[in-house]
Amino acid sequence: MNSVAKPRRWEAFFWPAIAAAVLLAVWHYSVVLTGTKIFPSPTNVKTGVIELLHKNVLWADIGDSLRRVAVGFGAAVLVGIPVGLWLGWSAKANQVVNPTLQILRPISPIAWIPVAIIFFGVGDRAAIFLIFLASFFPIVLACVSGVSSVSPVLRSAGCNFGLSSTQLLRRVIFPAALPQILVGVRVALGIAWLVVVAAEMIAVDSGLGYLVIDSRNSGKRYDLVVAAMLMIGIIGLVLDFSVRRVERIKSVRWGFRNAS
Repeated sequence: MNSVAKPRRWEAFFWPAIAAAVLLAVWHYSVVLTGTKIFPSPTNVKTGVIELLHKNVLWADIGDSLRRVAVGFGAAVLVGIPVGLWLGWSAKANQVVNPTLQILRPISPIAWIPVAIIFFGVGDRAAIFLIFLASFFPIVLACVSGVSSVSPVLRSAGCNFGLSSTQLLRRVIFPAALPQILVGVRVALGIAWLVVVAAEMIAVDSGLGYLVIDSRNSGKRYDLVVAAMLMIGIIGLVLDFSVRRVERIKSVRWGFRNAS
């Protein structure tokens, strides 16, 4: 059976650029043909971005959003991975904790906004708490699933070489579970970026989410609304690409080879 041909390097950039150009053309002519005075054209949005840059607003809002995500998501990684490894390693602990996790996991992070405001007030801490909460559960569940799916052969091999439980977990189980853990981290980062935008619309007075709602409320500046939306999408793409690059690091590939 013939293997699927890999796309050439130039195709990885050419076809996405063509798709983006087609989308911009459809957007532009849709605005022109409908004659709408409300929804902005790509040119209007570009002008809005330039305006935000001249006012030194855009970079400040991007920085605030990224800072909140970095703190909340970083805390979720630091706490969620050890907790997930422990639950995946200890069947008894998982049996006790898993029901509570399954009750809390389906609750939308947005539903926690009133509770976050009660606990932390309106400000950064409420937004960071929501980001942590949204990121924590996908990371924990990915770790539990990753550890549980490690081949018994690898466990037996580690034991035969005289590894202690800690060494087995650190040198065998964790690398073998890493592919699923990274999938959970990618999912959690995407959710964190979604949640920070929603939280900034309600709980804080800066960031890209706040820029969206403030532009809507202050003069119905939909050019700035769409500009902020595009920046949210672009930054989300960059964040996802960054995590995917981690998967290609040589020291990470051990787990991927064993997962294949």
